[in-house]
Amino acid sequence: MSWDFFVPVCVGDLVKTGGVNQYVVQDVLSPKQLPSHLHKFKTALRSQGPLCILEHFDTAYSVLQHSNSVELGVKEDTLDLLVQVVSSLSTSLPSLLISTSVSAAERKENLNAVKMSVFLLCKITESLESDSYRQSFIAAPGKSGKKAKTGEGLQQWDNERERVLQALGQLIQLDIRSLWNLSLVEEEFTSCVTCCCYKLLENPTIGHVKSKPTREGIIHLLGLLIKKYNHLLGASVKVIQLLQHFEQLSSVFAQAVSVWSTEYGVRAIIGEVIREIGQKSSEELAREGSGVKAFSSFLSELSALVPELMIPNISVLITHLEGESHTMRVAVCEVLGDILVRVLCGDGLEESGKADRDRFFDTVQEHLHDTHSYVRARVLQVYTRIVNSKALPLCRYSEVMGLAVGRLMDKSVNVVKSAIQLLAAFIEHNPYSCKLSSADLKKPLEKETAKLREMKEKLHGGAPVIKASELWAAMEPELRITVDTELERSGDSEKGQHEEGEEADVKEVNEMEDCRATAVMIAQYLRVNKYRNAVRLCIKALSRFPESEMFAAVSALTAETLMDTLARLFKGSDEDTPEHSQNLPPTPQKEGEKEADDAERKKQEMLVQYLRDTETFALQVERAISVINAMLYWKTTSVVQEAVQFCVTVCEFGVANSLSGVRKMLPLVWSTDSAIKDAVVQAYRRLYLNPKGDTIRMKAQTLVDSLSELMVDASLGTIQCLEEIVQEFFGSGNSLESTVVQVLWERFTGKTESSPLYRRAAVLLLGMAARAEREVVLSNLDTLCSVALGEKVTEDFLLARDTVIAICSITDHVRQSRGAPFRLPQEHQLFTRLTQAIAEGAMMEDPHWQSFMEQAVRLTYFLAESPDQLCSRLIQRTARLLLDQISQGAEVNKDVDQPQEGSQESVNCVCLAQLLALCGSVAFWQVAHLERSVSGELRRRRFETEEREEKEKGPSSKAKLTANESAMEEELGLVGASAEDTEAELIRKICETELLAEENLLSAFLPLLVKVCSSPGHYSHPQLTAAACLALSQYMMISPSVCEENARLMFTVLERSTLPVVRANAIIALGDLTVRFPNILEPWTQNLYARLSDEVPSVRQTAVTVLTQLVLKDVLKVKGQVSEVAVLLIDPEPHIASLALNFFNELASKDNAIYNLLPDIISRLSDPDRGMSPEDFNTVMKQLFSYITKERQTESLVEKLCQRFRTARTERQWCDLAVSLSLLSMCERGFKRLQECWECYSDKLTEPGVYQPLLAITAKLRRGAKIQFKGQVDDFEKRLTAVHTRGLENVESPEMEDENQKEGRATDKAAARTPMPARGRARSKRGQSKSSVSSQCEDSFVTPQRTRKSKKKPVITFSSDEEEDEEDAVLTESETPKVTTPIARASRRARLRN
Repeated sequence: MSWDFFVPVCVGDLVKTGGVNQYVVQDVLSPKQLPSHLHKFKTALRSQGPLCILEHFDTAYSVLQHSNSVELGVKEDTLDLLVQVVSSLSTSLPSLLISTSVSAAERKENLNAVKMSVFLLCKITESLESDSYRQSFIAAPGKSGKKAKTGEGLQQWDNERERVLQALGQLIQLDIRSLWNLSLVEEEFTSCVTCCCYKLLENPTIGHVKSKPTREGIIHLLGLLIKKYNHLLGASVKVIQLLQHFEQLSSVFAQAVSVWSTEYGVRAIIGEVIREIGQKSSEELAREGSGVKAFSSFLSELSALVPELMIPNISVLITHLEGESHTMRVAVCEVLGDILVRVLCGDGLEESGKADRDRFFDTVQEHLHDTHSYVRARVLQVYTRIVNSKALPLCRYSEVMGLAVGRLMDKSVNVVKSAIQLLAAFIEHNPYSCKLSSADLKKPLEKETAKLREMKEKLHGGAPVIKASELWAAMEPELRITVDTELERSGDSEKGQHEEGEEADVKEVNEMEDCRATAVMIAQYLRVNKYRNAVRLCIKALSRFPESEMFAAVSALTAETLMDTLARLFKGSDEDTPEHSQNLPPTPQKEGEKEADDAERKKQEMLVQYLRDTETFALQVERAISVINAMLYWKTTSVVQEAVQFCVTVCEFGVANSLSGVRKMLPLVWSTDSAIKDAVVQAYRRLYLNPKGDTIRMKAQTLVDSLSELMVDASLGTIQCLEEIVQEFFGSGNSLESTVVQVLWERFTGKTESSPLYRRAAVLLLGMAARAEREVVLSNLDTLCSVALGEKVTEDFLLARDTVIAICSITDHVRQSRGAPFRLPQEHQLFTRLTQAIAEGAMMEDPHWQSFMEQAVRLTYFLAESPDQLCSRLIQRTARLLLDQISQGAEVNKDVDQPQEGSQESVNCVCLAQLLALCGSVAFWQVAHLERSVSGELRRRRFETEEREEKEKGPSSKAKLTANESAMEEELGLVGASAEDTEAELIRKICETELLAEENLLSAFLPLLVKVCSSPGHYSHPQLTAAACLALSQYMMISPSVCEENARLMFTVLERSTLPVVRANAIIALGDLTVRFPNILEPWTQNLYARLSDEVPSVRQTAVTVLTQLVLKDVLKVKGQVSEVAVLLIDPEPHIASLALNFFNELASKDNAIYNLLPDIISRLSDPDRGMSPEDFNTVMKQLFSYITKERQTESLVEKLCQRFRTARTERQWCDLAVSLSLLSMCERGFKRLQECWECYSDKLTEPGVYQPLLAITAKLRRGAKIQFKGQVDDFEKRLTAVHTRGLENVESPEMEDENQKEGRATDKAAARTPMPARGRARSKRGQSKSSVSSQCEDSFVTPQRTRKSKKKPVITFSSDEEEDEEDAVLTESETPKVTTPIARASRRARLRN
């Protein structure tokens, strides 16, 4: 063979005339000729073997030349033939390569065959890959049959790719370099194969799971080329290039580089690639399309695969931590994290490894405070991985923990989430203790510290102790002689000859720049009796460190001052510090005992240090818990979920205060966000409903114990929330259900010893279980009555109350049953025991009786037949017992001959208060019984009657329907509506006429209630007053007439009662009455708002809570009194301030509510008579203006506030209006409105309090403004400044008018919209004469004139012997507001439905 084949750079080069002995394609076949020639090629391959490629190269080359026009089947056949050729060469070449008797011609022939076949196979593969990629784009959008037809030939291309790579890999794996002269493989051959591989890598699906064989084949083929064919530099450059353009290749190349460096031993490839990335400048990486995301992902994944190989090249990447690309900073931090987790960890590190570890930790820790939130979040995640891998050194726990707690305050939600995850990891993997409680650790720490102190004292106890003051007294005479001698010699220029050693010591110390080290050296010289050196060194130190605290006391160098300095340095701050004598020999000890004592002391020191670290860690955890608990009610769902998981973690590890978070997240079961609700339910299921134990009994016991612990001291709201979770458990059919119920009954009945708190928790849990299965309680009703309501009921009213609550769970009101009502007969022992317990308890002074009584009356009305008769007998029995008690007291007084002072003095006020509370509770539940139970039963019976009548009519009635069917249906609807109205009217009539009729028992107590409430001087007992007021409000719920008659009395109590609890109860009661009778209570609204300024925090809190509900439910109209709620935004009590903030947050959700109220609120708060400080006004307004977000609202408010300047009376009001303007989010339209209203405030600009806020507006508008608008702002600012500095009259000179006229010629329309003040206008009249337009705009915003001066409310003191009329304590008729604005109410029928 006389020619050589050279792999061309371009495919078309082979048809051109080549050099000497260079192969050139002779004949390029047409597409029509290709099938026949391919058949010949195939036949030749069978007969001649792979060397047939030398003769049929032109045929395959022609397919390549016509790749765009030739049929797909032809290309596939060609590919199949070329794969066979390459595979055959892989089979035949090994024997040739190991043979020593191969001729040069045969070697050249095989070399040409290899190059030809590889060249054609790679190029055909690239062509088919391009077709496949292009076809995927063309055929993807359509779903027609054409797509299947065109893509049918390419369906097997994935498998063909694997065959091609396998064939090339087998060939390249051979040592075919010996076919070339001097084994130098030409670069074009290598590039041909590598280009094919890189072309295949550009496929978007190369990273998918289905492409794994192809991906691995490419990686191994490139690995062979890098290792054997000198492709190292080319591969590193190509990796960088492809990463810049194909982001999806980051994981592929990370896997490839790790394989090349480990399996093929080419570790230099990592250094080359990282060096290329490290040399990228910060500016280059900041450009779009720089591939920075791909580089970052590549480095992160590579470090996860081969972290140990990243260490030698880490210095190149560290430079990117100072760059602008936050993505690269994240990548470098993750690389350092992988190295710390997998390489630089454990106790077996050498000193160099420990130094590297500490340096890397310091570097990562610095970026916890990175400027970019994404970096901070990812660094926290890196630390989480480190902590989970237990790779964080113990000495860094406290520091990193503190930083993580600090990141909880970060503004970024992602950072906060990552910080919570890191703290949870700290707790899960903490090396200290399974129970983290700083309180429990305090005593062991003090005990072990004292023990260590004793060991140290014992260790030094054998040596005689000499105090420093005693040593000083002994050396003082000799030292004074030395001082005098040295001071005399210090004046001489010549220095005496001294010992060389001493001079060397002095010289060495003189070279030190630390005054503290010099002082230590002086003290050491004195201890070893080198007085001369000490004195000289002290003299030099006085001149060298004149500002030091140790040497600054010497004003003049005398013997006395020098001695004082030496004494201070020797004895130190504590003159009584003992020093062990250097001269006396120590107490003889055996060497073995001394070593043992040292070992014990070291162990004790380690134990003390461990306890200190544990306590510090526990304190940081407790601090984190308090912060994270507050995040449970954030609006960000993901943060709430992380907080819930954290609470679960700390609870599992028994951290102190962990139960507070678990209880706090319980109300989230009512969250409207399903993700949060599911997270809470799963958390409680994990903590409480999946107990651990060997047997079912032990699991049930654990479950009951954990739930009982949660319910102990829990609030009513917490218990209600827990019902949802417990009810779900009992309704899920859990295998533990029956065993748990059994354990609860054993605990309740006392078979299992338990405290009263746990017995109450058990009966409440039984009640929760009864919501899912009624028989749990109903079948054991007798047991409940005998245990909790038996003879010892008066000993524990709390257990009786909780038992009644549990029994309520079986009633229809709780279970919302639709069928016939479930009630028990009056003779049932339950009601007998309840009646007896209530009546007997009313004559006792038990603080828990009232809560039991309220629940018992509620249960009676829910469960008993004819509950009104039962309660009537109950009141009679209780009243009779009270009368008997009064008569017994009178007989006792008569027996001892004491004068009788009146029956009211012999009545036990507590018993009377409890009787009145019973009457009020019965009245309230009687009304509820009529409107809910009786009305519901009437409706149910009517529906049953109608259904029965329809069934009796049968289907024959349907045939009689005529054309007026729709009219009949409407008439039937009216009949149904009238029936409901009739029922509602019946209930209303009963409440109005019968409940408080003279023959009714309840009416007998109403005069007594009125008398007690209206005569606080005669009835001054706190409990009696509170009970009477509450009962009277419950009576007022019965009918409008009773409410109207006693409304003035209730508001008198609200304003003038000296008891905070009475005022708080009155607010709640009046809020309920406002909902029930809004027209009657509407004139008294201002009296409710007045309680927002009550001096007692509990009353203010109750008032803001009640008013929030009334306003947000549209019961009360939102008026200017809302300014009283705004004042609570700065209340000293944080809880009240948060309630006020919640009020405005909810009010802001209503359209334009706050916007409509703002002008009136500003007027009220800026009233001089209120006396609010400017700082408080600014704080309140800043919060309120944050709700104004619409541009149109801002523009309108600017005009309204500017108009207010005209009616403002004082400078303080001007300043408040200016501050309000500055707090608005001013826009361009708002600024234009501000300019138009120049006349309103221009004469007030001389006041700094007006000028500075308006100047702040211009500063905010200038930020980010356009050039043209910025010019307008600058002109306005100049105008403001001119008026402020020189006055309005001096600024509006003819020069200014000329300037205005010039501006007017340029923009006449603008001048018309912005009128300037006319000359000659009387300045004193400014703000009084207004145009008609202005007056129309201002009518609703003029500051209201006060009709009468506010005077201090009289303080009324009540005494027991006053003889004033009963009505004197009630508001007069003139003080009673009249109904001005009736409130439309829903119909009686609609209210009953609700």
